[in-house]
Amino acid sequence: MHSTLNRRAFLKGSAATVLLTAAGATAAEPFQRPGPARLAVSLAAYSFRDYFKDSNHERKTAAADKRIDMFQFVDYCAAQGCAGAELTSYYFPTDATTDYMLKLRRHCFLRGVEVSGGAVGNTFTLPAGAKRETELRYVKKWVDHYASLSAPHIRVFAGSAPKGMSRDEAMKLCIAGLEECADYAGKHGIFLGIENHGGIVAEADDLLEIIRTVKSPWVGINLDSANFHTDDPYRDFERCAPYAVNVQMKADIQRRGEKSEAADIPRLVKILKAANYRGYVALEYESEEDPWTAVPRLLKRMQESFNG
Repeated sequence: MHSTLNRRAFLKGSAATVLLTAAGATAAEPFQRPGPARLAVSLAAYSFRDYFKDSNHERKTAAADKRIDMFQFVDYCAAQGCAGAELTSYYFPTDATTDYMLKLRRHCFLRGVEVSGGAVGNTFTLPAGAKRETELRYVKKWVDHYASLSAPHIRVFAGSAPKGMSRDEAMKLCIAGLEECADYAGKHGIFLGIENHGGIVAEADDLLEIIRTVKSPWVGINLDSANFHTDDPYRDFERCAPYAVNVQMKADIQRRGEKSEAADIPRLVKILKAANYRGYVALEYESEEDPWTAVPRLLKRMQESFNG
């Protein structure tokens, strides 16, 4: 009798999931994740932003023997025992092809490292015109690339309100751009996670307003532990955790009007577990200490907190 009841409960839950999917469920409500929380360690390529041979932004000068490419970064993730690697778009060769992506995907598989996700730098708040279309095409191009890598998630930005534009208009433009790109990403089975990254999403209320308005089952929050420079960053992190599809963990936090302080990693992990988060937590290292010495220590602290 007990097994029959369990089977019925399972089937009932599965049927509800199918109905929600068929109806085009949105991200208006927190994600339902039955069972205990499950956190997996990943490492963001951005952590070694000054050391990549390929880069689309300024970086510090690094010794030649410390320069790495994306394949070597994956090797490093494997050596550190990471379950995943977040492969930031900024550090791919500018002429990277589908063949390159498939070769990298094979490399990840043989190293036992999953591509936990990707990240692009974009803005969705530009008004109609050529510049906005360029931004939308850019995001979709990287959806194609990350689909070749079998990545389940891509971090995107919202943007800031251009000069002379109201906050409400910027929000509408962001939501429209996010919906268009999420529709494209969803066809590839990829989530878009909008990051709490300043601009119109510097505050939790505005970020949550966007998430609750966007009509797509393929949108959530890319929750960065350090990007709420508010009176209570931990509380804002907690409010957004139920909507997270990816988490980026940093070594520091900064409260409004105060200096940076060391992040309470066990507290952040506790919040994620209370939200029943299931997914990757990627260390995105930005502090002053050399990442080659700091990253291994922080990864160990994260793993210990996950297991605690």
